[in-house]
Amino acid sequence: MHIRIINPNTTASMTAAMHQAAQHQAATSTTVTATQPDAGPVSIESHFDEAISAVGVAEEVLKGEREGNIDAYVVACFGDPGLLAARELTRAPVIGIAEAAFHLATLVSTRFSIVTTLGRTGIIAEHLLEQYGFRHHCRRIRAAEIPVLDLEHHPDAAFKRIVEECCRARDEDGIGAIVLGCGGMAGLTAEISREVGLPVIEGVSAALKLAESLVSLGLHTSKHGDLDYPRPKAFTGTFSELSNLHFPLTR
Repeated sequence: MHIRIINPNTTASMTAAMHQAAQHQAATSTTVTATQPDAGPVSIESHFDEAISAVGVAEEVLKGEREGNIDAYVVACFGDPGLLAARELTRAPVIGIAEAAFHLATLVSTRFSIVTTLGRTGIIAEHLLEQYGFRHHCRRIRAAEIPVLDLEHHPDAAFKRIVEECCRARDEDGIGAIVLGCGGMAGLTAEISREVGLPVIEGVSAALKLAESLVSLGLHTSKHGDLDYPRPKAFTGTFSELSNLHFPLTR
């Protein structure tokens, strides 16, 4: 099977790091490719960033559908930007890394805490917990108060702050697991778990394995109801090339 990782921001080095983490976890029969939009924010740390990046996610799914050989997609930002819109564009499963991490955390613990980058993105995670129905499973959302790109530019200092927050969560929150609240933390799971001594779930790997499971089970995005393909219509200006799309594009 072929799974496409979509990094909704435009930082290629972060895309490469998430690609490497996903490849490390993938089954030997799974091909993993990764991409990011041509335009958009270099990191996603606000509602505005998410709104812009959601367009890029949709465009990357459309590209994948025209290629015609993608079996599932992973939206690799913890805000899950554009997730439902992406699901409208394809029959392939589309997995957001926050939703995936929440699901897996509840399978190994009755309570978890989230450790994310900035406090303001923790509020966005609160909204997702409510939306997905996991609010009662999450004890606390903790922020290391580091910009997302510090994971790239100052990795040692960022790692230290993340581990410190994870240890506080372990000691103070009454939890059994920790969810890492940023796609840029992909690849840190094993090392953080060794430091903290709890199961640590990061969303890129979680989403990849869920995507593999759905494809193996022959399950696809339902086209009955609100996730049906969008109706063809005219778009104007910057989005005129999206006018009168007829789905499926190549399938």
